[in-house]
Amino acid sequence: MFYGTAVWDPWLIVAQIVCFQCLYYLTLGIFMTILVGTRVSRISLVYFFDYATVTASTVTGWCVIASFILSSLAGAAFLLYLIERAKKCLDFSATLYIVHLLICIVYGGWPSSITWWVVNVTGLAVMALLGEYLCIRRELREIPISKFRSRSVSEDKANEDMDEQIPLYRVDNMA
Repeated sequence: MFYGTAVWDPWLIVAQIVCFQCLYYLTLGIFMTILVGTRVSRISLVYFFDYATVTASTVTGWCVIASFILSSLAGAAFLLYLIERAKKCLDFSATLYIVHLLICIVYGGWPSSITWWVVNVTGLAVMALLGEYLCIRRELREIPISKFRSRSVSEDKANEDMDEQIPLYRVDNMA
C-alpha cells in the first residue's frame, strides 16, 4: 500500500497510542529501577507521577531526571518501529506527554515545579525530533534492486511458449 492511499483507521491509532504509552512506562520503570531503585528503599508510583520527585537538588532527583530523559530516547526508537512515519512522530509524542500530564494531575495535582516542566518539554522535544530523524532516515533509504535478477519457473515456461507459437506471417515469403 502506498503512503498516500492509507485509510483512516481510528482503532489502529488508539492501539498505537496504548502500545506506545505502555512501552514508555515499561521503559521508564526499567530505568527508574536501575537508577532510582538503588538509592531508595522502596520504589513507588510517586517517582513516576509526582512532580516533587523531579528535582535537581538531590542525587535521587537527578536519577529521576535521567530516567525520564533516557525513556524519551527509548521512545524515539519505539516511534521508529511502532509508528513508522516521520510526520506522525510529533503527534504521538505530544499525545504521550499530554496523557502523562493528565495522570500526574490526577495523582499529585498540577505540576508547579519548573524542573518538572523543563524535563518533560525536553523529553518531548528529544523524543519527537529524534523519532522524526530516525523515521526520515528509514523512509529515504534506497530500495535495493539486485543487478542480476533470477528467472522464475513461470518466466522460463512463458519464454518456451513464445518460441513454440506459430507466426501469423513469414518475412521470407515477401519478395
